[in-house]
Amino acid sequence: LEEPPRELPATVHNLSIAGSNLSVLHRAAFAARPLPDLRLLRLRHDNIQIIEDMALQGLPALRTLDLSHNPLLSVAAGAFAGVPLLRTLQLNQALLAAPLEEQLALALRNLSLRRLELAGNALRALPAALLPAGLEELDLRNNSLQRLTAAELRSLEAPGLRGLRLTLGANPLSCDCALRPFLAWLRVTAARLPDARSLHCAGPPPLRGATLLHLRPEGLACAATEGGEPGQLETASYVFFGIVLALIGIVFLMVLYLNRRGIKRWLHNLREACRDQMEGYHYRYEQDADPRRASAIGTP
Repeated sequence: LEEPPRELPATVHNLSIAGSNLSVLHRAAFAARPLPDLRLLRLRHDNIQIIEDMALQGLPALRTLDLSHNPLLSVAAGAFAGVPLLRTLQLNQALLAAPLEEQLALALRNLSLRRLELAGNALRALPAALLPAGLEELDLRNNSLQRLTAAELRSLEAPGLRGLRLTLGANPLSCDCALRPFLAWLRVTAARLPDARSLHCAGPPPLRGATLLHLRPEGLACAATEGGEPGQLETASYVFFGIVLALIGIVFLMVLYLNRRGIKRWLHNLREACRDQMEGYHYRYEQDADPRRASAIGTP
């Protein structure tokens, strides 16, 4: 199946097309036979790569669209223009083939979404541009999020997003000092994360598996390195510094050894110069101490 079926009952409410090769959702792909009562459309695993402008024209009552598990490469700015009542958009494992945040932000700008699912997309940061005002649920499970930064947390406190609920399970949260803003925010607003009690640390090793809500922000250390114990960085630095000093000492000893004759000659000359200087001082002292010389100087 390379295009949506044309012969469908006009009264259908739910439609699922899976395992096809739709590839491109052309403009008015469903308009040949309008489906005025269709509320849920699932297009999972259909190899959809491109969604053109007005691709969903003819589905005026659509409220839930599932495009999960498709290798999306391009989404036109007017891709969802024909579905003004769309409230739930599922894009799980659909953003892995290309960076589409900017394109999707334009495509979603005129929608009033209430639920957005972005699970399994290897996201490393909160996609703030995809969060329209009024969004109530955001699914970010099974991504690559290590933390939510202070700036990202501030974006969640925008007037239109204060009621937003997040799900963040199965993300590799790094429980170091960079997680402190998120942990402090979580302890105050845990009700906004339905799966807050199931969040665990993926690292560093001493905290791996620890429940996030059992930690205190001030207890998260900054000294941990990826894949190493806390303090390992300082230990490695001291070891390196010691090795450098040892090499400098070895080089210095080699220089002394190679120039031992010159150094010996220099020490001999220095000793002779000191001896001559001391003999000169001794001679002048003897002259000054001679009573005859003192009498001669005192006689007019």
